[in-house]
Amino acid sequence: MIDGISHDPCRVFRKLARNNAAANHRLLEACAQLQPGAFEAPRTGFFPSLRATLNHILIVDWFYVDALEGGTLGFKAFEHEEPCDSITALQHAQSAVDRRLIAFCDGLTMERLAQTTTIHRGEHLQIERTDDLLSHLFQHQTHHRGQVHAMLAGTSIKPPQIDEFITRYDAPDRADVMQALGWDERDLGFDPAP
Repeated sequence: MIDGISHDPCRVFRKLARNNAAANHRLLEACAQLQPGAFEAPRTGFFPSLRATLNHILIVDWFYVDALEGGTLGFKAFEHEEPCDSITALQHAQSAVDRRLIAFCDGLTMERLAQTTTIHRGEHLQIERTDDLLSHLFQHQTHHRGQVHAMLAGTSIKPPQIDEFITRYDAPDRADVMQALGWDERDLGFDPAP
């Protein structure tokens, strides 16, 4: 208890998992409006196209979410550089792994945050505290979504707003994606609006 307010260190990770899913939803919805050929077109970025960048986000999510769940997928996640060749395939695959990450974060406890997670990296195992690994994963996703956002600016599609899922103030601006994903404010840790 801090100044009469209950402190839950897992709350921020539950919110970040939903922020991640909502931002992915908005970006992929925007990409679904692209003209034919624009998704695969060469662009300036760490990865050479929107398709390549979004596939990278998906693959890394598979890699780390599997580890968080106790799996041993490891580098098999990277066998195909672009496992999804269409927006529709990416939307389905990304949504599925986003739901897994939300479920993992919803089940977090203070003890689990402090425990370690094993990441299978081929010839060796990487052992990290779970809270550190989650922080790394959310940072990775944010980094590459920013690149997708910038790439979209070079198309006929306006990049969507993707940074309004954490504070209560932004509730009206996220209502569309909250409805699309079937969430309400309680899912973000807020009391429902009066």
